Amino acid sequence: MDPELKKIITNFLSEEQTDVRRIFHGRGQRYPGLEHVCVDWFSPSVLITLFNDYDQLEELASHINAVDIHQQVGSIVVQKRFEKGVPAIALKGAISEELIVSEGALRFEVHFGKHQNIGLFLDMRLLRDWLQKHSKDKNVLNLFAYTCSLSVAALAGGASSVTNVDMSKPSILWGEKNHRLNNQESDRVKSIPHNIYKSWGRTHQFGRYDLVIIDPPTRQKGSFDVTKNYPSVIKRMSKLCNPGAEIIATVNSPFLDENFLLDLFAKHLPQSQFVSTMEVAPEFEDAFPERGLKIYRFSYMA
Repeated sequence: MDPELKKIITNFLSEEQTDVRRIFHGRGQRYPGLEHVCVDWFSPSVLITLFNDYDQLEELASHINAVDIHQQVGSIVVQKRFEKGVPAIALKGAISEELIVSEGALRFEVHFGKHQNIGLFLDMRLLRDWLQKHSKDKNVLNLFAYTCSLSVAALAGGASSVTNVDMSKPSILWGEKNHRLNNQESDRVKSIPHNIYKSWGRTHQFGRYDLVIIDPPTRQKGSFDVTKNYPSVIKRMSKLCNPGAEIIATVNSPFLDENFLLDLFAKHLPQSQFVSTMEVAPEFEDAFPERGLKIYRFSYMA
């Protein structure tokens, strides 16, 4: 078993851990031979995600048990992203299909063994922190909201209201549960479980907005392709944003460089101004950051 992987896991479990966190990010290509292995902490579960075969699973599980000095690991779950159906197996304990986890003061429900994605993107941790500090009294629009973790963070930061738009009704319902887990008033949450392009009318009903989050998938069959469809979303901002509104836009594709969104905003929303890039959680350090998640902050200057 790779000594660096052993060291990272040992160091992580040497302290009591309550918050969700990426422990080991092999996908960042900083550890040769382990590019297909990621390890996450969802207390009390360790989730090992594999993107290809890994023949040292038993040794990895034994090491986790050996260094669990605070006896905080209740289960070790493996998700095989490279196999059809993305099966999950338990190497220790049982698979908790619905688990409530914490990130600071926020709480979220995650699902093991049901979906390819478990419901919470850990690389967005610093953006959730930022939203808690910069959302006070703002009307927030969350496009491609998934399970609404960013809206939860915005309301925790004092947003006056949030509007969640996602074509997946199960994801929106999951997100509404996340809002309830954080004791957030339902009358401050608007949900639109429809394709974004068929929902502009309803989206306009709840705007204009002071903060817009655009966090689309790279490709969603029959719905969204980042290179083809992002421009039309950006064009809509002039009708959705209040003057001075902030726009947070992301792209997560190894084939699109740092200038992709900058060029789109310059062309399709010239009344916007680039403010800054925003950091991805440091646990997701990448040998090629230009290929990873990119988060940009713009200001609408109309």
